[in-house]
Amino acid sequence: MSYRRTLKLLFGVAGGSAALVLAAAAADSHGYLGEQRGDAADRWSRLTVLRAAQPAWSPASHTPVPSGHAWDFNWDKRDPSALSNGKKKESATEDPSSEQDNGKPKATRNILLIRHSQYNLSGNNDKERILTPLGREQAELTGQRLAALGLKYDVLIHSSMARATETANIISKHLPGPGVELLSCDLLREGAPIEPVPPVTHWKPDAVYHEDGARIEAAFRRYIHRADPKQKEDSYEIIVCHANVIRYFVCRALQFPPEGWLRMGLNNGSITWLTIRPSGRVALRTLGDAGFMPPDKLTRT
Repeated sequence: MSYRRTLKLLFGVAGGSAALVLAAAAADSHGYLGEQRGDAADRWSRLTVLRAAQPAWSPASHTPVPSGHAWDFNWDKRDPSALSNGKKKESATEDPSSEQDNGKPKATRNILLIRHSQYNLSGNNDKERILTPLGREQAELTGQRLAALGLKYDVLIHSSMARATETANIISKHLPGPGVELLSCDLLREGAPIEPVPPVTHWKPDAVYHEDGARIEAAFRRYIHRADPKQKEDSYEIIVCHANVIRYFVCRALQFPPEGWLRMGLNNGSITWLTIRPSGRVALRTLGDAGFMPPDKLTRT
């Protein structure tokens, strides 16, 4: 077998660090590293250096070590097993397992978080910060995308700020069905949820973190949780709000450090989809999806 074929076999079968060491040994024995074949001591000293450069292999070293805390199934304080602890029975014949089953959620909540469209940044107040012509076009595209998904939407909740309200009104015209209820909520207004890590110097919130943070956390607790046990069918709910609120919601729902919220970017009119199972498991189906918009319509203002 030729030397080149030997190298191909080594890299094709062994791969990685093992292939490097074996190939070096083969090259060394053929004198391709520059010394004479008889110089065994020098060859093995070079091979020892190559071996030392490779990490020691063991099954344990190739198994990722979990970091952080274990998943908290009672993150929304609605875990039936936790709610039933310490609860006094109505009668001696009551079956505690039956009571717990009756209190278990059975439906999945799908929450589609929509960032408002592009708006007039030069407005002096909220009423003047309305959507630009491009922003209205973005909202139309988002509404069309939501309609194309073919889902039965239960409710459309939006921030009470002008840009979110206008975005929600445009989107609602595209939603199928007899008409999805629109609800306005002050808790969903834009703000600074928590001081970001790593810190930034180019962005300073108008309000202090502990004021906005308490409000946005209250919004999270109101809207992001598993289904009520009385809910029989899966639900699809739309929330039109702001980038900071959405990013904070995602971090909290996935039990990621919430101070990492500013590391994510969201385009105007984008769709972020959270799924909350009856067990309390949370999945992020999409984050800032704006692939339904033409490239020349994408903005992040």
